[in-house]
Amino acid sequence: MQTNQSQPGISLAPTAAQTTRDNPWPLSLLTQNIKKYVSRMSRLWVCGQVVEYKPRPGSRMAFFVLRDTKETTSMTVKCFPTVLDQVGSDFSEGAQVVVLAKPDFYEGSGSLSLFANEVHTVGVGNLLAQIEQLRKKLAAEGLFLETKKQPLPAIPGKIGLIVGRNAKAKQDVMVNALARWPLAEFEVREVAVQGPTCAQEVTRALQELDFLPEVEVIVISRGGGAVEDLLPFSEESLVRAAAAARTPLVSAIGHEEDAPLLDFVADYRASTPTDAARRIVPDLREETLGLENARSRLRTLISALLDQHLGQLASFRARPVMADPAAVIAAQEQSLALASQHLRFRFETSLQNQVTSLNGWKDALKAYSPQAILERGYSILRSPSGSVINSVSQVNKGDLLEAIFPDGSAVTKVFGTNAKTTPGGKNE
Repeated sequence: MQTNQSQPGISLAPTAAQTTRDNPWPLSLLTQNIKKYVSRMSRLWVCGQVVEYKPRPGSRMAFFVLRDTKETTSMTVKCFPTVLDQVGSDFSEGAQVVVLAKPDFYEGSGSLSLFANEVHTVGVGNLLAQIEQLRKKLAAEGLFLETKKQPLPAIPGKIGLIVGRNAKAKQDVMVNALARWPLAEFEVREVAVQGPTCAQEVTRALQELDFLPEVEVIVISRGGGAVEDLLPFSEESLVRAAAAARTPLVSAIGHEEDAPLLDFVADYRASTPTDAARRIVPDLREETLGLENARSRLRTLISALLDQHLGQLASFRARPVMADPAAVIAAQEQSLALASQHLRFRFETSLQNQVTSLNGWKDALKAYSPQAILERGYSILRSPSGSVINSVSQVNKGDLLEAIFPDGSAVTKVFGTNAKTTPGGKNE
């Protein structure tokens, strides 16, 4: 008979119903009795859907998670690898199977599982198949396009954070974000991040934060988990709410291999909550260092530019025109005086030539004028009518004529004519 270790000399209760606060069972006795009870259960056929399976080459045992197709109930199934080898390539995540197994209880961790002797596929599982169909549908609607992704703010005014209740992911995001940017502020919504109410609660929290104008980025985070735990993050209602959000959204579910549909519609997919913290805020030390480097480069550029302009100014000041500005004016005055002298000389020369030419024409004109002819000893005879007599035939004996001399005129009378005659008897 066993005795109670906490109460020496007192026998342990023979049945669970007979235990008391003063006479409890050791936990090992409970697990032993559960082990005995489970080991008496017979083998049975169980149906469900494979929601998580990772092949482990070389391992002595194979493990996968079997989930009920209607309820949120799942259990780990283990078997020898040869059992799954007989199923072939049809066995994969999403496959619907029938398993011949015996319940098995492991005392070390107090976990209940199934040990399978046979596994048979009966078609593709509904849940993952529906998720794949939904993914294709939403992709066809353009919800996953890169052009719909919003850029995350460089320095958000306030960060909306949706996490599980008392979850480590909350600390991962907040602690790492505050370590990078101590001025970061959070608006936190703690919700169920798995189970039947997960999608509804996350959607409501997302819409609440999206409505707040001071929230400039929203993070949905949880610390990874089994494939079945992530199924709510692929529900259509949640995915469409995320697509409709006006605030940039970061998905930090933390599951690299089996990304839920929320990852496809989010503006940024973080691999872990810590990665999300690094993405949503800048690093103050890096920004300060970058600012100092930029300031140093700017100071160097300004100094170089200032030196360049000072050198140009010194070069300008060293020019003769800057040393004696009047020298330029004097040079221009001298040039102007020479040009004026040259212009005056050319003008006087041209004028003299024109005067000489004019005098020549004047002398020529004077030489051919009637006055000049008269001064050479000639005179002009005019009739009383004033017409010029240029032929002896125009006068008769006794005519009175006016004689024009250089210095006046006189009246003369014709006393006779001496006209020349032609052989025909005509005067010439």
